[in-house]
Amino acid sequence: MSMENIPAVGIDLGTTYSVIAKLDNMGRPITLVNAEGDLTTPSVALFEGNEAIVGKEALKAMAIEPMAVAECAKRDIGHKVFHKVLQNKQYPPEVIEALILNKLRRDTIPQIGNFSKVVITVPAYFDEVRRKATQDAGYMAGLDVMDIINEPTAAAVAYGYQQGFLGQGYDQPRNVMVYDLGGGTFDVTIMRIENNQFIALATDGDVQLGGYDWDQRLLDLAVDAFIREHFIDPREDEVARGRLWRECEDAKRTLTSRQKCTINCEYKGKFSRIEVTRQEFEQATLDLVDRTRFTAEQTLRTSGLSWEDIDRVLLVGGSSRMPMIRSMLQQISGKVPDAGVAADEAVAQGAALHAGLILDQNMGNPGAFQIKNVNSHSLGVIGRDPQTGRRRNGIIVPRNTQLPITARRIFKTSKQDQKSVMVQVVEGESSSPDDCTYIGQCTVTGLPPNLPPGSPIEVLFDYDPSGRLRVRVSVAGRQIETEFTRENSLSKEHLDGWRMFISQEPPTDYC
Repeated sequence: MSMENIPAVGIDLGTTYSVIAKLDNMGRPITLVNAEGDLTTPSVALFEGNEAIVGKEALKAMAIEPMAVAECAKRDIGHKVFHKVLQNKQYPPEVIEALILNKLRRDTIPQIGNFSKVVITVPAYFDEVRRKATQDAGYMAGLDVMDIINEPTAAAVAYGYQQGFLGQGYDQPRNVMVYDLGGGTFDVTIMRIENNQFIALATDGDVQLGGYDWDQRLLDLAVDAFIREHFIDPREDEVARGRLWRECEDAKRTLTSRQKCTINCEYKGKFSRIEVTRQEFEQATLDLVDRTRFTAEQTLRTSGLSWEDIDRVLLVGGSSRMPMIRSMLQQISGKVPDAGVAADEAVAQGAALHAGLILDQNMGNPGAFQIKNVNSHSLGVIGRDPQTGRRRNGIIVPRNTQLPITARRIFKTSKQDQKSVMVQVVEGESSSPDDCTYIGQCTVTGLPPNLPPGSPIEVLFDYDPSGRLRVRVSVAGRQIETEFTRENSLSKEHLDGWRMFISQEPPTDYC
């Protein structure tokens, strides 16, 4: 297949729903339907023996077979195993993500032909381990992940396309706050759009906050009412809880357009029709809204801008439709939030535009726009304080540094004729490694003989725009090749095995 015939495909791998988009022959981003004819695919997998069913049928099974269903795997990405045992088996969360991606791939092939090259989006606040795991999920699904792009950045690109900024040389700067509240994660990014450039000024977020938490609060309201009437708790039974959760998810959507809703709850022969008002729902979730408010204001301060400098507050993610969110943002910003981009589709469409940019550049063509991102977490190496002997996080790449970057820091050997050194990489802002996320390590052997104590060891970080890290070490002016091993990452052997099982695609040189 020639480069000209490779479709530009972008995938929003969501916590609750996933979307796939491509560029049409005119370079316009369009969302593709799945095998069921829907634009969104539930990010849910039902395990039946050796078979995994992904999408709408799996979501339905939440009400009857909840312990065989994997939902919100994106929240567990980066951990060794998914938090739930599924039919007596434990799966890495990236395997569940791969099953979802494979469903999108299979459903799309009849529409656009066979393809593999894609851009996948992740929350801006994803750390390096989660980004690598997402890339691994794409590999297991038979995809060649050309790049990982932040979801708010992709949404800003879709907005820029819609406003006609791409390729137009639009030199009037615009500052946009992208408020992205999805099903399971939350991000805020301040972007400057100028001269076809999308420049991230600051980003922050919470990978454990999203619409799912609003669902849970609604479920708690319903359960409290049921207990008051019948003195039993339907959450004691997983099936009853699964049915109630589905009811509450629908009720949340109802409360977006109506002032009240009715939730049906049945357990042990008891039945209640529970009425919940929008006011009650908003009161029960006030602290969740305040968490997003704090993050939005903190990100704005980090960017060095004020609300007067923000031209648009762009809403992205299905949960941003809730009236309480729009009301809060209008109150703190003094601006009516912009819902002009499709909340569920903008991220995938922006990813498709970015995929088209990469393919154009690979053909030697100038790109219609440029993206300049920042890192969401500081990256450092664990060392020892020479004064106290305590372990410390020696930050090499500070948070909100523009990417790509090659950064370095000098450490020192601790004893005479030291033979090896272990470089342990952490991600986080604290000076204490215990308060940071452990990324991985590399052991450097073969140091030059007779090194005196205090000899310099230079650690270099190559941090690319997708948030992926490569580590190099230099001792006594000689660069030593070493393999960087990530925490909780699957081995190449396991990745190849899962790739054959999930997508029936042969292994490649992916690393």
